[in-house]
Amino acid sequence: MRTVGERLVEGLEARGVRVVFGIPGVHTVELYRGLSGSSIRHVTARHEQGCAFMADGYARVSGQPGVAFVITGPGLTNALTAMGQSREDSVPVLIISGVNRRDSLGKGLGRLHELPDQSALVRALCPSRQILSPEEIGPTLDWAWELLTTGRPGPVHIEVPTDVMPLPCPPLAAPAGTAPRALPDAASLAQAASLLNAARLPVILAGGGARGQEAALKALAERLNAPVIETTNARGMLHGHPLCIPASPSLAPVRDLIAASDRLLAIGTEIGQTDYDMYADGGLPSLANMIRIDTDAAQLARHPATLTLQGDAGATLSALLPMLTQHQSDSATIAAQTRKSARALLGDLSATMPGQLEMVEAIRSALPGALIVGDSTQPVYAGNLYYDHDRPGGWFNAATGYGALGFGPGAAVGAALAAPDSKVVCLIGDGGLQFSPGELRTAVDERLPITFLVWNNAAFREIADAMRGANTEIIGCHPSPLRMEPFAAACDLPFTSVPEDPQVLHWALSQPCDGPRLIEVRVTL
Repeated sequence: MRTVGERLVEGLEARGVRVVFGIPGVHTVELYRGLSGSSIRHVTARHEQGCAFMADGYARVSGQPGVAFVITGPGLTNALTAMGQSREDSVPVLIISGVNRRDSLGKGLGRLHELPDQSALVRALCPSRQILSPEEIGPTLDWAWELLTTGRPGPVHIEVPTDVMPLPCPPLAAPAGTAPRALPDAASLAQAASLLNAARLPVILAGGGARGQEAALKALAERLNAPVIETTNARGMLHGHPLCIPASPSLAPVRDLIAASDRLLAIGTEIGQTDYDMYADGGLPSLANMIRIDTDAAQLARHPATLTLQGDAGATLSALLPMLTQHQSDSATIAAQTRKSARALLGDLSATMPGQLEMVEAIRSALPGALIVGDSTQPVYAGNLYYDHDRPGGWFNAATGYGALGFGPGAAVGAALAAPDSKVVCLIGDGGLQFSPGELRTAVDERLPITFLVWNNAAFREIADAMRGANTEIIGCHPSPLRMEPFAAACDLPFTSVPEDPQVLHWALSQPCDGPRLIEVRVTL
């Protein structure tokens, strides 16, 4: 009879899991026994934080939960930072770990990888359950999948004691059925339609919770003739559309449009600081006149609104559309002026920011339809303020929400595995690269078409600028960077170094390359 570890892998396979990211250890041997002979592809990271970042990138691009296997204790604590990023960006990631044998838990016996209460540590961040007997595998996986695929997603943790992993386990029951997409009640939908039909200048705030619903969003925006302000995680949903405003609500021209609107429709956005008040100046206009759509009741309760609609974004937009009348207005002109003013403002914020944006746009022009996976680095900050990507879900980064440095390489690996026919660019600074350089070897092992584009200013430049702006001594912001050419050689990566010039970068990106490569952008200080 197969073991608990083997059946757990079978349960993942039955739920559509095709890739697992992990680093094996003595506490997870039975999981790896289960992988042998399964259809699931295992991808070995170099650090458990990288495992969880890979699962995050895979989930964002595939639309399916990303899964990682980590060992007890340090393996799990290493993954917690990445789990924090997934939580803040509502990304469905399942982390499966071992834990010490049942009769040792909480006793402080000095066991290998021991923690006082591993599950309690994780529950401070996300839902966590132990599997304490073979009978619990199926119900626990059903519990996890419901959390991962309905409502507001995020990380989920399952742990299995080492003495439970090898127990004999009978075949599992079939997975529970998928819950239907939730819809608000009919009265609330009718009220929302009435308020929107009566609006003079409706404006849509689109967040990451609207991703995947591009057709419904476009139809609704055109019916209302409403400008659509895209937060960072919604970029690319309406690329090039005359009603699209691919700019941060932290910028004054975008805030002016919000203030002018007599009815806001907020779809799948948590209204977080990194999108709506990046500079923490408190200048965001009141959003109290909004109609808010979200799957999470707790999220809906966090901000005053005229009306809240709890439900799936796509199902709710589809239900609303037939109830709306066709608006006639000059909203496309208003959107165009807002775009122009927002982009022009970048030069007032920083003399270098317009050039950084041009470098991001050079990536788009050289590699149309690429996935750009960003770390916390200056051109990513510029793009988050203003950038219109040409692929829905193709622009995401760690410079939102939790803001974890080192996100880019692992997430890019996950993204490339989720979309094997797509080009992937990992846009990362020289400082962020040193948080997770080992994951470039994973890209080599897996022969993934990732361009690691390193913005090398030999500093934590964004932090140095903040210290300078605060009139304090700049300390700790100039760690020596990797010497990029020998580093690329050590990773067996083709290497190119270019100046901060959009045309030269376009040329470098346009050169044929079948696998991963490293391109350095030498930033003039």
